[in-house]
Amino acid sequence: MRRYARRYTVAVGRAAMLSWLAVAGAAQAAVSVVFLIVSFGLGLFFLFPGLARVTRWNARAARRRAYAWSGVRIDEPYLPPPPPPVPGPDGLYRHDRTLYKSPRVPAWNDRWRWVFSDPATWRDLVWRFADPFVAAALGAVPLLVLLGALAAPWYWRWPWGPAPLAAAVTALLGLMVAGAVLAALPSLLRAHSLWSRVLLAPTRRSQLTGTMRRITRARTDAAYFQAAELRRIERDLHDGAQARLVAMGMTLSAAKELAATDPAAARKLLSGAREESAVALAELRRVVRGIHPPVLAERGLGDAVRALALDSPLDVQVEADLEVRAGAPFESAAYFAVSELLTHLATRPGVERVLIDISNEGAKLRLTVTDDGDRAYDAAESLVAGIERRLAVFDGVLAVTATAHGPSTATIELPHALAGSIADTGPRMPLWKLSVVAAGHSVGWLPLFPQGLVAAIIKIIDAEEKPAWFLGLHVPEPYQWPTILTMIAVGLFMLGAAIVLPIAHGGPGSGDDGSGRSWSGRGC
Repeated sequence: MRRYARRYTVAVGRAAMLSWLAVAGAAQAAVSVVFLIVSFGLGLFFLFPGLARVTRWNARAARRRAYAWSGVRIDEPYLPPPPPPVPGPDGLYRHDRTLYKSPRVPAWNDRWRWVFSDPATWRDLVWRFADPFVAAALGAVPLLVLLGALAAPWYWRWPWGPAPLAAAVTALLGLMVAGAVLAALPSLLRAHSLWSRVLLAPTRRSQLTGTMRRITRARTDAAYFQAAELRRIERDLHDGAQARLVAMGMTLSAAKELAATDPAAARKLLSGAREESAVALAELRRVVRGIHPPVLAERGLGDAVRALALDSPLDVQVEADLEVRAGAPFESAAYFAVSELLTHLATRPGVERVLIDISNEGAKLRLTVTDDGDRAYDAAESLVAGIERRLAVFDGVLAVTATAHGPSTATIELPHALAGSIADTGPRMPLWKLSVVAAGHSVGWLPLFPQGLVAAIIKIIDAEEKPAWFLGLHVPEPYQWPTILTMIAVGLFMLGAAIVLPIAHGGPGSGDDGSGRSWSGRGC
């Protein structure tokens, strides 16, 4: 009960904040119009980058607010900034066909062109002009309806029956309308976040640019890791198996010379050579396991991690629940990432138990490594950076979360590890949910806007002309406000159900709850 009370109290507070943002946004939109007119109408183009900078600041705040309030993540869509001007061989800076002695003018021109040509700049401006109306409709209007419904017993009485009964009926109707609005508030706040994502999410051009940057970086990291792996294999073979094979060859040569004169010594040397061959074979097998463990290829990721747990000095418990196997490159990346984490935890004082959970969510492969140590990942930035670079090739993520005095958790996510498999298909929405969603989006606006909000405005201003199709204005006078408020509640409920059902069917979002400190790396 306390959890629900806190949830709806927070929703009311956020609706009030959204109402204030609608007023402030309308004022900023008016100022933006003035700046646009001055910038392009009077030729003061240097004012436009400042306007774009302020608008981007507001858009970034809206993206953070959408994630904090509703868990809707909106990535920044902006194109990468231009590089600083580079002087030519003559020490001058070239911009188009003009040479400059100082880099200030070329840098300003490049930055102005970057801001002006970025589609996200204009999408931010469109959002700035439209968001006050959307925020008012989804925040201020429901809040006003809620306050009006709660205050109904003080300014309106149900005219039927005795006074106590009329007051009770009025209070009951007000509470019903207030409860419906209050239940719909979280969905309306999420609807505002989804609306913000429509205009503030990355454009196709910025997505392609980011994808090309990630591909370039992943290709560089793959080449780096391949070269590092070849150097490691060469070093292991040179210092281990190769040295033992050379010594074994020398031992066999000595045994050959002693075979005729001292057979006993020759047999002793041959026995030593046999022992050296066994050690060399074991080292070769260790090198092969370092390249790709046979248990990983034969049994899969779960059993390979269990084999790692058996070799670890820690008490490691592995829980694996995978519907299908991931691709071999993804399994290899996840296996070696877990191996590095276990090696690191084995060297940390206070770490005795480790829990490894392997699961998938659709096409996403997730591995969670939880230990019982205290600050197990302090001063481990190099470890995290190394694993990030290994996972970056697959667009993977490593997130490390540690509380002040408690266990630490390292989460590895490979988003496309099971793409195309049967695990990549989610459950279909039932027919009754599809019907509710379709009905909500199709007719949910009808009781909310024309029959509810518009009728309420006409009722408040007491207009002389009342169109015939407003039901709430043509019922008997005592029933008009209850009918209008009921229409508003029904519309909010239908639209809220149409928004919430697909979200709830897809599963809740995930995010850090702020209980601890965390840092993460992305392969992008």
